[in-house]
Amino acid sequence: MGFLYNAGSFPWCDVELNLASSCFQRTVIDFLNLFFLSIFYLLLMAGCVSKHFIVRRRKKGWVFVVAAICCVIASIVFLGVGLNSLVHGASDVNDISWAACFVEGIIWVSLAVSMLVNGSKWTRILVSVWWVSFALLDLALKSGTLLQGNGLRIFDVITSPMSVLLLLCSWMNLRSSSTAAQDCCETGLSDPLLTENLSKEPARLATAGFFSMLSFSWMNPLLSLGFKRPLSREDIPSVVPEDEAELAYSKFSQAWDTLLADESSTKERNLVFRAVVKVYFKENIFITVCAFFRTVAVVSLPLMLYVFVDYANSDHRDLRSGFFNLACLVMLKLVESLSMRHWYFASRRSGMRIRSALMVAAYKKQLKLSSLGRKRHSSGEIVNYIAVDAYRMGEFLWWFHSGWSLTLQLLLSTAVLFGVVGAGAFPGLILLLLCGLLNLPFAKMLQNCQTQFMMAQDKRLRSTSEILNSMKVIKLQSWEEEFKKKIESCRDDEFIWLTKAQLTKAFGTFLYWMSPTIVSSVIFVGCALLKSAPLNASTIFTVLATLRVMSEPVKIIPEAISAIIQVNVSFDRLNNFLLDDELKIDEVERSGLEKSGTTVDIQAGNFSWDPETKIPTLRNIHLDIKHGQRVAVCGPVGAGKSSLLHAVLGEIPKVSGTVKVSGSIAYVSQTSWIQSGTIRDNILYGKPMEPGRYNAAIKACALDKDMNGFGHGDLTEIGQRGINLSGGQKQRIQLSRAVYADADVYLLDDPFSAVDAHTAGILFHVTFFSGFTNAVFKAPMLFFDSTPVGRILTRASSDLNVLDFDIPFAFIFVVAPVVELVAALIIMTYVTWQVIIIALLALAATKVVQDYYLASARELIRINGTTKAPVMNYAAEASLGVVTIRAFGTVERFFKNYLHLVDADAVLFFLSNAAMEWVILRIETLQNVTLFTCALLLILIPKGYIAPGLVGLSLSYALTLTQTQVFLTRWYCTLSNSIISVERIKQYMNIPEEAPAIVEDRRPPSSWPSSGTIHLQELKIRYRPNAPLVLKGISCTFREGTRVGVVGRTGSGKSTLISALFRLVEPASGCILIDGIDISKIGLKDLRMKLSIIPQEPTLFRGCIRTNLDPLGVYSDDEIWKALEKCQLKTTISNLPNKLDSSVSDEGENWSVGQRQLFCLGRVLLKRNKILVLDEATASIDSATDAIIQRIIREEFADCTVITVAHRVPTVIDSDMVMVLSYGELVEYNEPSRLMETDSYFSKLVAEYWASCRGNSSQNLQS
Repeated sequence: MGFLYNAGSFPWCDVELNLASSCFQRTVIDFLNLFFLSIFYLLLMAGCVSKHFIVRRRKKGWVFVVAAICCVIASIVFLGVGLNSLVHGASDVNDISWAACFVEGIIWVSLAVSMLVNGSKWTRILVSVWWVSFALLDLALKSGTLLQGNGLRIFDVITSPMSVLLLLCSWMNLRSSSTAAQDCCETGLSDPLLTENLSKEPARLATAGFFSMLSFSWMNPLLSLGFKRPLSREDIPSVVPEDEAELAYSKFSQAWDTLLADESSTKERNLVFRAVVKVYFKENIFITVCAFFRTVAVVSLPLMLYVFVDYANSDHRDLRSGFFNLACLVMLKLVESLSMRHWYFASRRSGMRIRSALMVAAYKKQLKLSSLGRKRHSSGEIVNYIAVDAYRMGEFLWWFHSGWSLTLQLLLSTAVLFGVVGAGAFPGLILLLLCGLLNLPFAKMLQNCQTQFMMAQDKRLRSTSEILNSMKVIKLQSWEEEFKKKIESCRDDEFIWLTKAQLTKAFGTFLYWMSPTIVSSVIFVGCALLKSAPLNASTIFTVLATLRVMSEPVKIIPEAISAIIQVNVSFDRLNNFLLDDELKIDEVERSGLEKSGTTVDIQAGNFSWDPETKIPTLRNIHLDIKHGQRVAVCGPVGAGKSSLLHAVLGEIPKVSGTVKVSGSIAYVSQTSWIQSGTIRDNILYGKPMEPGRYNAAIKACALDKDMNGFGHGDLTEIGQRGINLSGGQKQRIQLSRAVYADADVYLLDDPFSAVDAHTAGILFHVTFFSGFTNAVFKAPMLFFDSTPVGRILTRASSDLNVLDFDIPFAFIFVVAPVVELVAALIIMTYVTWQVIIIALLALAATKVVQDYYLASARELIRINGTTKAPVMNYAAEASLGVVTIRAFGTVERFFKNYLHLVDADAVLFFLSNAAMEWVILRIETLQNVTLFTCALLLILIPKGYIAPGLVGLSLSYALTLTQTQVFLTRWYCTLSNSIISVERIKQYMNIPEEAPAIVEDRRPPSSWPSSGTIHLQELKIRYRPNAPLVLKGISCTFREGTRVGVVGRTGSGKSTLISALFRLVEPASGCILIDGIDISKIGLKDLRMKLSIIPQEPTLFRGCIRTNLDPLGVYSDDEIWKALEKCQLKTTISNLPNKLDSSVSDEGENWSVGQRQLFCLGRVLLKRNKILVLDEATASIDSATDAIIQRIIREEFADCTVITVAHRVPTVIDSDMVMVLSYGELVEYNEPSRLMETDSYFSKLVAEYWASCRGNSSQNLQS
């Protein structure tokens, strides 16, 4: 087997073994070089997966670059001569054998690699010794040849100067090593391990060399760090400059504006897609080239199988042609591997840029969206455009290039089939075409299913967002079950379309997976009938290998079509959003403060929230306000007070007239808007800190006492929407924001409504979904107070999307290649048992590399989970506070902040994909070693030892080995990373539950409470186990049928008392008895259904008037109309076309705040419970309407126990009893008349209120 030669000679030397011969000496030098070469590559490979391996970046000098280029040229010359010698069977230059030429070529190219790679200290020492040894021995051999009077070969003349260059490089290398070691001692060891950098360094790709980029070695430092310890956010570099969101958006915006300016373009169906194509077409040319080369390489592999089987079957086997075939195989696999890795990476990188551009475009759009646009696109929908539609673009280009390249792969494979079997391929190809045509109706069905699924998902997420934001009201009313059913009903609709989509995809996938087997059988029958080709081993296995190459397209193309359909739906949705109505800049004429003194001037102004209605919201407005004037706008609920302020801001569409505003504006909305962050951040609002002005603003708005009560003062973190603050605190923080802004024009929309008198004087069917919704709805109120809504929504949207789509197919795509891989190894081992040694080593190395990668990959995915939520939270917050943002002129600052958040999220996507390509490139290399070993053994084994059929069988499976392993690794890693989404959802399924809704053996009588007597016994409340007491041992009795007023300054514990009554928070000790029953012993539903409340913030839900008044559907229309009549809303609703079915938009935005509060009054009028709580219920409405509500409550709830928490003293002055709280303690509890007769705490509060009404508050504000 192999070469036959005398024991005393070498096959490439024509002389007997002679230690003095130049051929023997050259052979010794070559073996020495191969020895060094092997150790060098082993150190390099070991370094790549060692936890101690750190790439040290040092620029290579020009000497090294020149030396490397010379080595590469020498390698090409040697390989070219060797190839020529092998093919033509004749030696060329000075009778050097082809084997020696190939060895020399490998040595010289390895020397070039060693010149360019920066390895560890030991690697640098090794290559220096190698270079010196080779150079000295080579020069000594050539000198000896000249001294003996013999001439030098042409190659010796060419390579002599390069040996001298090697000596120079080795000296420079050793010198730089010692310098680096010195630098390390001087700077590295004495430096702290962690240093504070204001800005992170960009990813190492920005400074990577060619070889580092080619092999993804620039990822080594991060992966090495991740293998040593779990990665943290501080370890993540910043995005490289060319991938920044600002640049991506700038390019997209220019293209978008150009298309909008072109009138013919606006008629086109999708401008977003056209803008994306215009910007990213050029960079996708490189991706197209890579995909094309990969496709050609893959299609050529069956031809290599044909050549190898033909070689095994040949009577005259020439080892030179066998090795040439092996070299071609190596070249094809090298092209396939590198082109595929860089296609995948570049396509996802380009997709990331598109994703960033569209996320930013959607965010910028919402900052410019008009009131009409905001009605059409709720906050939840806008977040969905960013979280789902724009986010999906990260994978869009990968699927797109997969689609066309795999189609090309099918066509080229078809050509190969015709070339091998001729007309016999026709029957099979007709069958394949039929399978392709069958896909068209499936594609249409899939697109429809996907569109309907996205619409259903939008509806669910909109409801989920609305419900989470109003969870306190839902718990107070005990509506959890009904609203949980609403979400699950939305999920049912979503699940119907998801099921149809998945079944359609499954059927299409099954069809395509079966087609290669059926088609191959038909082709063989066609060959037999038409006799177009002999059915020998070469033909059969080439056809099978070609069909196996075709199996990848038929397996992936359905997925690609599905993904492209999803992207198409997302493009349409984004296009509709980006083309929607924007706020008109010319609605209000803005200018600097003029000396004339006029700041606000409206002439003949007509304004309408809906321009299509005939009756404007504001009619014939004439307003002239001078600088320094204080103007009060009065009127009943729904008169248009807030609309007038919106007209000044330019937020309400102007029908006619002019609006001029001079100077800067500060705006305080009626419904407080607070950002997540610290109290200081909310007051400064992006402006620089000026301690004097800052402290004055805090004092003017009575926040100084609150600051002392906060754990960390003004650095206390505020939850989303200010959920951990009282209503008064939220209003005063946003009032402080306006005061600190030092504006020329202040627009205050009832800012004192939620503030007490003293302060006003100064100023899902999937199991992981049902379980998830159950856990969230059963979570205590403390969970919602401390958890941003965006964090929950991320799990309900993107994480659930992973469960719906990614995990099912990832699981299938892991199991299938495992079976293929085992089968391939068994067949290869059966034919050539020697290959099992290499195969097992390769599999072991693959496992090591895979685990090394996963250590970092999992952390990258987890960190990505923490970077995505802030992007969504920031978008949701901006959507809610867009009027305030525009009023203060801070749109650009919010935009810049959002760019940073998008970049922080994008770099995780970028690094995750780079890490994936890093691991797959190395696994491909390891599996290719198995393939090349198998091919080499088949070349060297003598003819007749193995049947040609088995050769074809073994090699056909060997050719799929790499592809199968890569497919397995990719989907195994995807599945492993996707499990994090399961973990994140499961994390919320383990939230500690609040008390049960119903306790069967402790259910109160149906008539309970019959009298409505409430006993508080040493009631102590704290919000967390180790937190200080908020209520400190309160004891008193609210007698049946009495009206009790609860007063106290902000933060005194009024709202906490109400929370305790409804068991939103459980007592630390003590208890509350209602009609003698301890409420902590009964179920929450039994308790809350028997209590009525009008909450501090009026909450309405998207739907209609009927469902807002009666969410449980237990009252008749007649009862609802009677309730509406009592709460002064019947006339308004009777005039609406749809009456009770008239729409209510998100958060009731199409109704005024006062009207919303009247709706809440209507709810309690329907329930008619014995106990009614008014939690500062009239804070948001005018005094006249307040009086009406108080009259209605006195009349309708005369025999009920009414507890009123109020800021306005007249609201409680006529109560039977008044409870006064201060810092969680009960300081007074008596009849208001008696308290007024003494120097009581209550009498002081009353005096302060009337003093504030006489104008003291305005003087304080002016100061």
